[in-house]
Parts: sequence; structure tokens; C-alpha cells
Amino acid sequence: MTTKPKRKRRNRRQAEGADATPPCPYTPRQLRLARRIADKMDLGATSDLDAAERLKARGIDPFRQTATLALVVDRPEHPQDGAPPAPVPVAAKPPEPALSPAERREQEIGQIQANIARRRRRKLRTLLLRLALFVGLPTAAAGWYYHQVATPLYATKSEFLILQADNAGGSGLGGLLSGTQFATSQDSIGVQSFLQSKEAMLQLDADLGFAAHFSDPAIDPIQRLAPDASVEDTYKTYLRHVTIGYDPTEGMIRMEVSATDPQVAAAFSTRLIGYAEDRVNALSAKKRTDQMQDALRSFEQAQADRRLAQQDLLRLQQQGAVLDPEGLIASLRSQISALETRRQDRELELAALRDNPRPNQARVQGVEADIARIETYLRRLNARMIDATEGETSLAELSTRIQMAQADLATRDLILQSALQQVEQTRLEANRQVRYLTTSVAPVPSEAPSYPRAFENTILAFLIFGGMYLMVSLTLSILREQVTS
Repeated sequence: MTTKPKRKRRNRRQAEGADATPPCPYTPRQLRLARRIADKMDLGATSDLDAAERLKARGIDPFRQTATLALVVDRPEHPQDGAPPAPVPVAAKPPEPALSPAERREQEIGQIQANIARRRRRKLRTLLLRLALFVGLPTAAAGWYYHQVATPLYATKSEFLILQADNAGGSGLGGLLSGTQFATSQDSIGVQSFLQSKEAMLQLDADLGFAAHFSDPAIDPIQRLAPDASVEDTYKTYLRHVTIGYDPTEGMIRMEVSATDPQVAAAFSTRLIGYAEDRVNALSAKKRTDQMQDALRSFEQAQADRRLAQQDLLRLQQQGAVLDPEGLIASLRSQISALETRRQDRELELAALRDNPRPNQARVQGVEADIARIETYLRRLNARMIDATEGETSLAELSTRIQMAQADLATRDLILQSALQQVEQTRLEANRQVRYLTTSVAPVPSEAPSYPRAFENTILAFLIFGGMYLMVSLTLSILREQVTS
């Protein structure tokens, strides 16, 4: 749209100024090239156009690249004095027509695009080379190892869970959780931690030779355990080949044991399940012991207190030489009451005899004697009564002490009975709190190797190396940008 008006204006100026100086037929670039060639040939040109005309006069086309290079190369280093340089015969070529600005811009854009395409191809080749070196080559090495070198491993899978005895009498939160996987979650987590510990590894090594099995020279060097390996190295190998997981939603413990021999893997798995069962039994026994300990202690203390109460009662009874002080006091009181009644009757009889004007002296003396004997016996009974009811060793005090001892003994009997019931209830509760391990999936030897998974591991290695290369490239690009900014 812009080149056609410019071209029309130029043609109009050329038509209007026909008598003026004709336009230069060369482009500025061609003129500069002709001036450089003329300077190299010492032609003494005064301007760029003069240089082009002098070169044409000598039969040299300064705009032909091959001829110009040949002229520069064939020029003698030391020409003879006064002798002009020998011209190189070059076929005369008419000058190229001058390019318009639009054509020149298109030509420059094409050159820029060509340079960009060339740089892109170069960077693409460099990128492919780096990918092949840092990603493809390590991935190929990993794939070769997994397919050709890695020793096949046979995996044995098993599943077991820890159950709690039925708790029909449970109440509260324990009753709500009994019978569910949450009631034994702590025990399951504890068993999982035990099977993944060095203790289980050392027991397995002592029983079945775990370290010796993985030190076999037939195993590839990467998976093989050194014969003089330390406990830490053996434990790392143990963690790689014994995988244990706990599912809290189902309460199931899943275990996978891998070895170079399927029978050995099954034996390892069976022995580890046995270790877990022993540990569960030990935990249950400890819980039962802890629960029964306080109840038994309370029962023994109640027995001791009751025995002391019985001894106190026996000592009080032996101290008074009377088994029933209250009965003795009641007997004395009844005797005194009976004697007083009899004395009153004798006194009335004596009064009746004395009312007679001529009483019988013999009967009067007999009644008086009976009254005297009754009073004497009453004084004796009153004395015994006073001795029984007064003083520090009286029967009344002794009776009170015996009553207190009997009440204390009755209280100790109730406490002992309650402690005995508590012991029985605690024993029943402890029996209901027993945990036991049950195997839902028994370990069975595998017929086909489970590891290594060559294809999956190769893809994983490719992703790992690719990610590492990407991270390093991004890091270097960011650092380069920060340094050059």
C-alpha cells in the first residue's frame, strides 16, 4: 500500500527532471563494496561512484562475490614499483537493479527468519543431545538392570487382625467401642511398630537367618547384603523386604515379605505372625495383671483388717472371762428383782404376825431370819452389780467394747465381701479385655516372581531423571537470568 505511491512519485520526479543528474544505478551497499575493493587495489577513487566506474573501466565487476574474493586472494603482496596491479579477468556482469525499501525489508525479514530457524535447529539439537545424555542414557541403564541383572524376588502376602473378647457387661465409652476396630487400634499400631522394629529383625535373623539369606552371592550386587554387614545395613534391607500396613477403617494389618525363594518368604511371614501373636498375648497378660493388681491388693487389705477385728473381739472376751456380759448383768438384775419381791412379801408377813396381839414368836423369828438372809444376799448381788457396772474393768464397759468390736467386725465383713465381689468382677472384666490375633489370610508361597517390575520401574526411572533434568535446567536458567540482569 505504501510502495506504489513512492514509486509513482519517483517516476514523476524523473520525468520532470530529465535534464537533471541521472539517479545512481547502485545501492549504497554496492557502492561501499566497490569503494573497499578500489582502496585495496589503490585506484585512487575520490568517491564511491568513482570507485565503481574505475573498477568497471578495468573490467572488474565489484558486485560479484566470487570474482571479488578471487581478486583479493590473487592480489600480490608486494607489487613492483610504478607498475599497476594486474587486473583479474572477470566476466563483466551488468549491475543488479536497486531494490525498493519494501523488497529490502522483505529480504532482511527473510534473513532474520532464516537466522531464527537456524538457531532453533541448533538449540533443538543441543536439547536432544542433553536429553539423550542425562535422561535417555540413565533410563536405558536402569531398564537394562531391571530386565537383565536384577534378581527376581517372590512376595508372600498375609493379613491378620487383633480382636477383643466379647464385652457383654461393658458400659460407657468402652461398651460403645467394644467389638469394633477402634477398641484394638492401639494394639494394632503397637504390633505394627514391633514388626517394623530392630527387635523383630534380630529375632528373625536368629531363628531363620535373615541376613544370611540376603548375603547369598547369587543375588545381584545392588540387592545383595555384604557378609560383614552391620545391624543398621541389615535393618535397612529388612525394611525394604518386609512391608507392613495398617488399615484403621477395617482394623486389618497387611504384611508383604519378599525373598529370593518363595518358601523362605512364606517361612519369614509365618514366623513374623508368630512374633506378633506372642506380643499380643504379652500385652493382654500385662493388662490383666495391671487390672487385677489393685483389686487383689484391696481384698488382701480387707482380709487383714477383718482378722484384726476378730482378734480384738476375742481379746475382749478373754479379758472379762465372760462370753456374754449383757446376759450376766440381766441375770443379776432379775435375781435382785426377785429377792426384793420376796423380801417385801416376808416384810408384809412379818407385819401381819406382829399385828396379832399374841404372835407366834417362833414364826416371827423365822420370818425375821428370812428377811435378814434375803437382805444379805441382796447386798451381795448389788455388790456384784456395782462391780459389773462401774470401774474400768466393769462388765458394762466390757460389754460396750465387745459391742464396738462386733460392729467393727461386721463392718470388716462387709468390706471383705465387697472386695471379694470387686475381685471377681475385675477378673471377669480382665477376661473380657483379652486380645487375640487371628489370621484372615495365611502366607502362601508364590509361584511367579513379584519383583522387580521391570516396565513400571523403567518408566519410574524415566520420570525421575526427567524431573531432575527439568529442575536443574530451570534452576540454571533462573540463576543465569539473575546474573545477567
